[in-house]
Amino acid sequence: MKMETKSTDKEKTKGFLLLHLSVFIAGFTGVLGRLIELDSAVLVWHRMAWAAALMVLFLLFRKELKRYKFKDLLQMGGVGVLLCLHWVFFYASIKASNVSIGVVCFSLVGFFTALFEPIINKHRFSVREFLFSILTVCGVYLIFQFDTRYRLGITLGIVSSALYALFAIANQHVGKHYEAKNMLLWEMIGGLVVLSAIFPIYNAFAPVEKFLPTGLDYPYMAFMVIVCTIGLCLLQIIVLQKIDAFTVNLTYNLEPVYSIILAMLIFNEYQELNFSFILGIAFIVISVVFQTWSKLK
Repeated sequence: MKMETKSTDKEKTKGFLLLHLSVFIAGFTGVLGRLIELDSAVLVWHRMAWAAALMVLFLLFRKELKRYKFKDLLQMGGVGVLLCLHWVFFYASIKASNVSIGVVCFSLVGFFTALFEPIINKHRFSVREFLFSILTVCGVYLIFQFDTRYRLGITLGIVSSALYALFAIANQHVGKHYEAKNMLLWEMIGGLVVLSAIFPIYNAFAPVEKFLPTGLDYPYMAFMVIVCTIGLCLLQIIVLQKIDAFTVNLTYNLEPVYSIILAMLIFNEYQELNFSFILGIAFIVISVVFQTWSKLK
């Protein structure tokens, strides 16, 4: 019995280490979005194309590539479209402002989830979760109101967080019926197909000067696809086998913190942050603390 307990403890410890590694890796996505010198839509197109190609090779090598009905492909692909649009707006937010602004706006996902989930899943509206999320809204409003340099970036970031909330709800609902690695592949393909279809319209309103990566874009893109997309997804699957989903979701509240620290170290973004930004961040942190306390209770 003691041997089984020790083995379980070791597995949990390993799981927590892998969990924090996955959150740290997720924190790199915003930094890479600024480092890669491509338009946000072009960046996302390459990310999804590279990820889809590598996932096909990976699943063929493992002999795990499954066949699905067209209806199933549409469901998984539709979820991928939401993820694709989230990425486009997220990277557009970073390029229009900075990494810190982009990831701070991502904190609004909790607010939009509290708003959308009861409507979509038809369950009782949680007043407590909504009120806690309002603190996050106040934090973003403070940054938006007093720091006029980043209003476009904040607006794009808010749209990005709303799209991610819709993606998370849809992914949770659809993902119950499909194997995770295959679903990731078809999400990439679905987003890629739709983005390719609407790209001519996008290009007409926001002309793109560069379609192919150059120089350091290639290693940055490779790291984003292999480590921050495929690797992160597979790592999350392993983590969820060892730790409950609630703990995982709670720990991912640290992702913006990791991103901001990395941005400060790499881009010296602390020089751009003023009192209104710090005050807004304080509101967001308080919101996360209250939500964590509420869930634990």
